[in-house]
Amino acid sequence: MPQEDIGRPAPDASDALSPVVVGVDGSQEGRRAVCWAADDAFRRGAPLRIVHVVDRGPYDISRFTAAEWPEALIESGRRVLAEAERTARDRRPSVEVVTELIEDGVVDALCGQSAAAVEIVLGSRGLGGFAGALLGSVSVHVAGHAHGPVVVVRSEEDTTYGEVVVGVDDLPECEPALAFAFEQARLRGCALRAVHAWQLPVHAFAPEISYDLDEIRRAQHRVVEERLQAWRERFPRVRVVEDVQSAHPVDALTGASSKADLVVVGSRGMGTLGSVVLGSISRAVLHHAHCPVAVVRP
Repeated sequence: MPQEDIGRPAPDASDALSPVVVGVDGSQEGRRAVCWAADDAFRRGAPLRIVHVVDRGPYDISRFTAAEWPEALIESGRRVLAEAERTARDRRPSVEVVTELIEDGVVDALCGQSAAAVEIVLGSRGLGGFAGALLGSVSVHVAGHAHGPVVVVRSEEDTTYGEVVVGVDDLPECEPALAFAFEQARLRGCALRAVHAWQLPVHAFAPEISYDLDEIRRAQHRVVEERLQAWRERFPRVRVVEDVQSAHPVDALTGASSKADLVVVGSRGMGTLGSVVLGSISRAVLHHAHCPVAVVRP
């Protein structure tokens, strides 16, 4: 159902020409991603670029030239783009929409789009995924390799809670995630829940070692306060809820996601494989969160 374009915040000049890019494949998850991307493009005052990738790999036979690719794949891609464009225009009529058919590897094509995009938006699982999988491999790999924020959207009904959740720790690598989360909260006019989860080291349970748990809790709260101070000053209208828990970060973030519109996590994995580059915490949150997840790498 079309939504009225009302209450639109003024866009930042830096985002005015950068598109929100959404990848589509004709799946229900892809359609949900288009709706999410159209809404965010509207909030930002940004154009929306809808991309469908025709991957030559599975059909690449050396004796055929590119011109002899199965025409059915190209035609199917055009239909997918046309349907996605109608969905976006019905959702947000005032948003500028363009479509693009790309012939390349899916992950390479989407990561290539990310360099000049505000964000890449994907469905959690495409038509090529296994029915029992929690998250598609394309989403995982793009989130692990893209140059900018990647938002993974699940196919669920729209429910607005008025809160964005972001994971906070004491390392500078979380700063890009905080920047994205504060901006999302500002654009939405909603609260930001800053979740910091901490756990006692294993040796803390040795009876011969004495720990002041109250002091540990105060120290963890100071971590959050210091990390958020500059962002509070930059976004004074964003109401911040400090949520400091003695829990595993994945449990804390997925728990908060059940009443959130978006969860934002950083990632600082250093490996060469997608699953390693993404980082164990961000990967687990992508798999188990109850709402869309944005992964923002340094």
